[in-house]
Amino acid sequence: MTAARSKRAGREQRLAKRAAKPVFDPCPPGQRGGAYKPLTESEIQTIFDTALRLLEQLGMGEVPARLQADLLAAGATEDGRGRLLFPWAMVEATLKMAAKTFFLHGKDASRSIEVGGDRVYFGTGGAAVQTLDMESGVYRPSTLADLHDFTRLQDTLANVSWFTRCCVATDVPDNLDLDVNTVYALIRNTTKPVATSFTLAAHVAPIIEMLDIAAGGPGEFAKRPFLAAHISPVISPMRFGEDAVDVVYECVRHNIPMSCITAAQAGATAPATLAGFLAQSLAETLASLVMVNAISPGFPMIFSNWPFVIDLRTGAFSGGSGETAVLNAASAQISNWLGLPSGVACSMSDAKAIDAQYGMEKGITSLAAALAGGNMIYESSGMTASLLGVSFEGFVLDDEMHSNTYRALRGIEVTEENLGFDAICDAVLGDGHFLGGAHTFAAMERDYFYPTLADRNEPRTWAQSGARDAWDLARDLAKQILDSHHPTYLTEAQDKAIREKLNILL
Repeated sequence: MTAARSKRAGREQRLAKRAAKPVFDPCPPGQRGGAYKPLTESEIQTIFDTALRLLEQLGMGEVPARLQADLLAAGATEDGRGRLLFPWAMVEATLKMAAKTFFLHGKDASRSIEVGGDRVYFGTGGAAVQTLDMESGVYRPSTLADLHDFTRLQDTLANVSWFTRCCVATDVPDNLDLDVNTVYALIRNTTKPVATSFTLAAHVAPIIEMLDIAAGGPGEFAKRPFLAAHISPVISPMRFGEDAVDVVYECVRHNIPMSCITAAQAGATAPATLAGFLAQSLAETLASLVMVNAISPGFPMIFSNWPFVIDLRTGAFSGGSGETAVLNAASAQISNWLGLPSGVACSMSDAKAIDAQYGMEKGITSLAAALAGGNMIYESSGMTASLLGVSFEGFVLDDEMHSNTYRALRGIEVTEENLGFDAICDAVLGDGHFLGGAHTFAAMERDYFYPTLADRNEPRTWAQSGARDAWDLARDLAKQILDSHHPTYLTEAQDKAIREKLNILL
């Protein structure tokens, strides 16, 4: 009996150890990318040269007066047709002064990330107007309560390295209230780096008041900004957007780091040929870089060149295509070649359900961008329906997918110990297998990722457990998290002070 109890106890301890979080995380965020190179060195140079020719000979149109003055002072010239031309030397000078690395701070400093180089991080983005309801399984308009819930949910997910609002609160009609309550939802429910967009430049200052309260007092946010701005100051093809440019100036004034996003669409607002698309999109993103550095040299900006694809048969946006995969990988490769912090957008499935199409499209696009070394991979969690929808279940499934991607990026460590010469000899001359050996146990914790949601049971066990699919399992996990995780990242005094100044709706 004693021996039997001892055996059972030993088995229970082993099972408990396997169920516990590993001491060593085999696939943390920030793995190095860059092994996948869809373009050769000479092809990158040709695309870059074409982008510079576009900026020098065609230039940018619809330049707001304030920006025109700053660009002319920085070396731009007028072409007599209302367009500003950017000489090669001006662009090259900008590339030398531009920020190459910087921190996106979390309100909790331990959650900050450094962008630039070849480190890969997955995060969010998007402006979904519909949420996949967990109860009904169909889409409904996104609400402010959804945004709070999505922020709480991702706060627990290790592979969402920063959180940009993933949905628009369609139940908040006033634009100022929308911008204010979006940021409030972010800072109340997570201490990761966060990002948002501003409808108008006038909305920046009141939101800074809220951020200062959360940071500890007037002027404190600017010392260590834990919110970034998503701005699209260039409208394809090759012109500026005045409202977005005004937001850029306000963000610079308040020391808000920014992701300047170019989101041209192949065959619609950019050439249908992939090479031509990359040349124009690169020129437009370089124009944003020149603009930011003309206003404030070296200001922290993520070079977010997001190639978007449409289905040329119908005009519908296609976020999960092979073309999306290769274009965003090429964009990351070009940005890294320039030495700039790169931002791309992948994992934007066109699927409406959490199904095989969803998994296939997310897997190929996000892995391609990561392997190419995209520093910041936006839209990578929860997005469905060609960015029109967002899913709670999708968030937890994508988090597990990212672990597998990071494991792939980590690669294979070839060391004397890992080669296992002695372990091979011991197995061949001893038991004839590697089960239970010290070499195997060491590798088990160090080298392998064990999923929570992916089912690895044999079919009979799966059937006996209810024959449940990934959608069901992910729904249960998302509900468990939302039922249990209610963070209080604002003190009562901070919350009261914010509510006294601004119209907080929840």
